[in-house]
Order: sequence, then C-alpha cells, then structure tokens
Amino acid sequence: MELTSRQKEILCQIVEEYAETASPVGSVTMAKLFGVSPATVRAEMARLESLGLIAQPHTSAGRVPTDAGYRFYVNCLENEKHYPETDEQKKSSYERGTHAIDVRVSSQSQADVAIRRAVDSLVELTGNLGLATIGEQLYLSGISQLFTQPEFLDAKRVQAVAKLLDNLEPWLRETSPGEPLNIFIGRENPIGKNSEVSLIISKFRSPFSDKSYIGVLGPTRQNYSKVMSLVRYTGNMLEDLL
Repeated sequence: MELTSRQKEILCQIVEEYAETASPVGSVTMAKLFGVSPATVRAEMARLESLGLIAQPHTSAGRVPTDAGYRFYVNCLENEKHYPETDEQKKSSYERGTHAIDVRVSSQSQADVAIRRAVDSLVELTGNLGLATIGEQLYLSGISQLFTQPEFLDAKRVQAVAKLLDNLEPWLRETSPGEPLNIFIGRENPIGKNSEVSLIISKFRSPFSDKSYIGVLGPTRQNYSKVMSLVRYTGNMLEDLL
C-alpha cells in the first residue's frame, strides 16, 4: 500500500490522537498540527478513507483508525522507520515503566510469583487487562480495569471479550504463536473477532514451558508504541530472570 510521507504522518497522528482522547479526530486539529489548510487535510483524509485505513463513525464527526490503519501503524513501529524510540518524552516514559517492572519483579526467585507480579505491573502501566500462561493455567489480572474503558459500554462487546478470554488459553496452547512479540488487532484475533480488541503477547522461556506467554489485551484504541515496548521488555526480562 503506497502512501505519501504526509499521508503516513497524518495516519499515525490520527492513531495517536485517538488513543489519547477516545474522540474522532477532525481535519482542523490535523491542520493545526501540520501547518496546512483544513481542506488539504480533508483531501488526504479522503485518500486514507478510500484505502480503508480510517473511517468516519458519524456524518459530522472526525475520523478514527480502522483495524487496517492500526496494522499499518504497528508495522511502522516494528520497522522503526517512522516512530523509533528516540523521542525523549517517550523514552523517559518507557524507562520509568521498565524500572517499575524491575523493582516489582526482579527480587522474586519463585517463578509463578514473578510472572504474576509482571502481569500486575503491565496492568498498572498500560490500563489494559494483563495475562500470562503459568504451566497449564492462564493468569488474568485487570478485568475490571479493562471494562472501564469507554469502548466496553456496549454489552455485546463485553460478551465478545468474555468469549475470547474463555478460549484464549487453549488457543495459545494449541497454536503457540512463534514470534517473540505477537500482535493481533481487531478481526485479526482468531477468537472473539467482533470484540474490537488488540492482543499483544510476548513469548518467553520459563520453568513451566519453552513457550510461555505474557501480554495484555485492550481496546484497539491504545498507545501501541508504549504497550509493545513494555510487553517485549517484560518477556525478555522474565526469560533472563527465570
């Protein structure tokens, strides 16, 4: 999918603005950020919408990212071409997060306790539901925190998330995603496709299994740069510790 550099920047900015505000992003906001006219931004948004990367939830509203838009953004993060972790503010936030995880987890020699503490740390740092496999069990933390997000005021979406969680442990055991960091966005999720959530998990070796997993589950609207970095770090840290 070919985008101009400005289209890429606008898309990434819409993803980040929407993650922060939970409100559709308008052309006037983008015009101020990029120093161009609202008409120019509307034309670029129309192009992004025609490619299925953003959508307009209401006639008079701004735009929100689609699953495809989030996937494009996440691929940019993974390739480190557009949003490498060199921004000082992001770097400082990341370092505070990793320090908090270290303090809470590194003193634990008991594997199951260390993993639970790591999950609880991810919940506090990301605002998402945290999860990990401990042997044949799936440890979950932060369910109530997840459902306070504005996306889950709809009972049908809550039911879809519950279905995903009910089937997550057997799916992880049977499928065993092979990448060190695995990201499933919206309908990419193999179960609970209509739940509109993103599952971000890291594979690591533990005393329980060579394919243990730790990660978070939250709305597709989230700070992917921060969450991906912290989940990746936590998986690596647990493997080194355990």
